[in-house]
Amino acid sequence: MALIDLKLPKSIARALNLPVSSPKRQQIKVLKKMLRKARFTEFGQKYKFDEILLNRHPAKSFQQLVPAYNYNKIYDEWWHKTLDGKPDICWPGVVKLFALSSGTSESASKYIPITKELIRSNTITCIRQLISLATYTNVPRSSVSRGWLMLGGSTQLQKGPTYFAGDLSGIQAKNIPFWFQGMYKPGKKIAQLKDWSKKLDEIVEKAPEWDIAFLVGVPAWVQLCMEKVIERYNLKNIHEIWPNLAFFVHGGVSLEPYKKGFNKLLGKPITFIETYLASEGFLAYQNKQDAKGMRLVINNNIFFEFVPFDDENFDSEGNMAEDPKALMIHEVEAGKDYALLISTNAGAWRYSIGDTIRFVDIEKSEIIITGRTKHFLSLVGEHLSVDNMNKAIQLASEELNISIPEFTVAGIPYGTFFAHQWYLATDDKVNTEEMRIRIDNHLKDLNDDYEVERKHALKAVLVDVLSEKTFMDFMRSQGKVGGQHKFPRVLKGKMLEDWQKFLKGEPVK
Repeated sequence: MALIDLKLPKSIARALNLPVSSPKRQQIKVLKKMLRKARFTEFGQKYKFDEILLNRHPAKSFQQLVPAYNYNKIYDEWWHKTLDGKPDICWPGVVKLFALSSGTSESASKYIPITKELIRSNTITCIRQLISLATYTNVPRSSVSRGWLMLGGSTQLQKGPTYFAGDLSGIQAKNIPFWFQGMYKPGKKIAQLKDWSKKLDEIVEKAPEWDIAFLVGVPAWVQLCMEKVIERYNLKNIHEIWPNLAFFVHGGVSLEPYKKGFNKLLGKPITFIETYLASEGFLAYQNKQDAKGMRLVINNNIFFEFVPFDDENFDSEGNMAEDPKALMIHEVEAGKDYALLISTNAGAWRYSIGDTIRFVDIEKSEIIITGRTKHFLSLVGEHLSVDNMNKAIQLASEELNISIPEFTVAGIPYGTFFAHQWYLATDDKVNTEEMRIRIDNHLKDLNDDYEVERKHALKAVLVDVLSEKTFMDFMRSQGKVGGQHKFPRVLKGKMLEDWQKFLKGEPVK
């Protein structure tokens, strides 16, 4: 597969009678390639991949014959077999690697299959993004060949009966191309460390030895790392130790809340590049300077479908309908929110990734991430789900023998980092501090990512106990009275502003 695609202007292509490669054509080509590869698997046999390939409209046939899946459904029906070492379930061969991704009510982590083909596809997309840096005009080309400090998960994977499991970032780091290893920091020894505090300490000690041009990772971790380096060596800014630092490649959470804090740590401006690298695959990346969004990777083993995020396809809790209306890339509209379904070369088929996106440029297939299909709180990568919240409240209230009929949570600034502010409704007598500690501890048990972030970027958990009447009065002030209206478990945006005003006794518009 070519790493650089020669793209001619449409007018020239027409003059030479060459076909213009449309997003639709590229996506159908990707789908047919994956269907051919997986047609003899259990999944491919059940859902008649051979028949789909013979159809004049394979994409539409694929949507008609293959159901949409969420994690629980595809795991219960198919992926659990791969954990037992059974071959040829959803993708040819035995799956030997799984990415751990937090957050179901049944377990602390999801197990996402990772194949050698997916790792190769992710690597190719990384190379394409690297090549795209040639279009960035405000940084020297020499920066690309300098050090890349990548703050990811441990490359020391957990051993299962027939597989190894860990963070996708750790799996990818373990499989970086040989030609990139000289630029890759912090190096194999430090990358293996599972203790994040120790890993950061080791990076700080090595910092003077490296010439870092790229920082790669989740904003909270990268900011914390820079602060530690600056403090350790008594610097005014990070450029005093890494003068060639020019790029920050980020993803996972929004960068906006961090930019102000980031800029205070810099001696000169750097370029921020957004990526969309999920456990299930490398979905999109910012491929040019000052782009509105990220370009979807439509020609590298990911087939995308887009489900309008509306009442027809999702219920009030964010659960997708059993047979959702799914659009292909040539059918979407700009400015509308869509939930993503993806099919990949790791055996994910019509799989709901749980994110919602919006097209900001149809012609260039550029998107922005707008949220989650379900209520989620993820300020710094803690990925706290409503299931986690409900379970923690249930356990704490049972232990203290009190009733908590309503609750809500908001993410708030806390110094240069963040905190979770809980509001609990109960008319029972409760020790607020004891309740806070119990909720916090239960969430650490339920959610691996939350436990990690509580040690670092998520600095505090705050609890306010209110009467149930307070919650009801607020709903009434919002015109949301009746059994069909539920108090949101996560408060954001205008709803959070209205709630805070209401609690202060200020008028709410």
